[in-house]
Amino acid sequence: MNAMTLVLLLASAQAGPQPQPQPPALPTLTLADAERSAHAHQPQLLQARSLSSAASARADEARAPLLPQVQGTAAYERSTGNYVARPGALPSTVARTVPSPSWATSDYFNFGLTASQLVWDFGQSSGRWRAAQASAGAQRESEYATESQVLLTVRAAYFNARAQRDLVRVARETLANQGAHLKQVEGFVRAGTRPEIDLLQARTDRANAQVQLINAENAYATARAQLNQAMGVAGSTEYEVGSDTLPPVDGEDAAVDALLPEAERNRPDLLALEEQARAQELTATALQGGYGPALGVSTGFTDAGPSLGSTVWNWNATATLTWNLFQGGLTRAQVEEARANTSAARAQAEVLRLQLRVDLDQARLAVRAAKSSLGAAGEALVNARERLRQAERRYQMGVGSLIDLGDAQLAATSAAAQLVQAEYNLSTSRAQLLRALGREVSRG
Repeated sequence: MNAMTLVLLLASAQAGPQPQPQPPALPTLTLADAERSAHAHQPQLLQARSLSSAASARADEARAPLLPQVQGTAAYERSTGNYVARPGALPSTVARTVPSPSWATSDYFNFGLTASQLVWDFGQSSGRWRAAQASAGAQRESEYATESQVLLTVRAAYFNARAQRDLVRVARETLANQGAHLKQVEGFVRAGTRPEIDLLQARTDRANAQVQLINAENAYATARAQLNQAMGVAGSTEYEVGSDTLPPVDGEDAAVDALLPEAERNRPDLLALEEQARAQELTATALQGGYGPALGVSTGFTDAGPSLGSTVWNWNATATLTWNLFQGGLTRAQVEEARANTSAARAQAEVLRLQLRVDLDQARLAVRAAKSSLGAAGEALVNARERLRQAERRYQMGVGSLIDLGDAQLAATSAAAQLVQAEYNLSTSRAQLLRALGREVSRG
């Protein structure tokens, strides 16, 4: 061993163990980030948007018969020209002069252009179009209802993950306190001022605190996985949840009767049912037009001949009146079905109106209870921590027992967990109140 190596070894021994590098801090996911991710990736919302696009396309399809229809045709034919006599078609003397059949073929070209326009059908086509537009409006409101539900689910999952994160913090603080208690007990036992059973109890309490921390960390990881599912993201859960909360909701302390009109105006699920009822009513009106005739006009131009250089043109104009005089009662049955569907949609809307009051009352009362319990939980935590501080002091002075210290530690941990639960309840109840009121739905 040379002198340089000896110097390096001595320097390393004097320096002691080198500090381990800290792992990089995990990114923080805010509530706004979670909501944006759900808007962009949640499959339920993407499906609802696709259904809205399809309903809008069906409305355009229903409008098509009201617009002019133009059709162009081009045909080429190569065929034999043998004459086929029919009884009564030509005099018998002419029929006998027709040459015998042969396999000789010739060309025939036919070009045509036809334009038609529906003039009037007693509102059948226009009624179907308006009904399709109302159905598209109902689907858009259903999309907004899906968005509202997705937003509530994301917020609830976020607040649950935040609560689990806070419970991990509580478990770590409890474990740290139990570790400090264990060191104190070890010193007292070695000094002979405390019985050895106190040491066994302290070790048991510390082991239980370790188990609680493991369970809390596992619950936090599970909550983040559930949050990813709510956001529609199949990615990593290597992130930390932020401390975002929902601010007070305007009118959260108001009476139900004061909030109900706003909910009836804004709730997309109720508006969707009302649009469905209107669509069925318009459908019934359109079907009633089937009792009357339909008038249409068309014009056509043809250019035909045996060769492209010898075609002959023709033009025609036609007015058509069509009247289904009897269809076996089809129109009557269709009208009755549409009217029954209208009544069913209106009844379903009334059921939802009754549910609106219950939703608002539950959410409003939940907010009130959560705010009250939050203050009580905060006061309980302050008192529990003071009790723990005094129990630790009494134990250090030799006038308190380890049982008292353990009870005080358990009370402090329970109070901290109760405060976390109260914060979670307040945030989720406000999110439910926002949904019940139909707020924060982007009607773009």
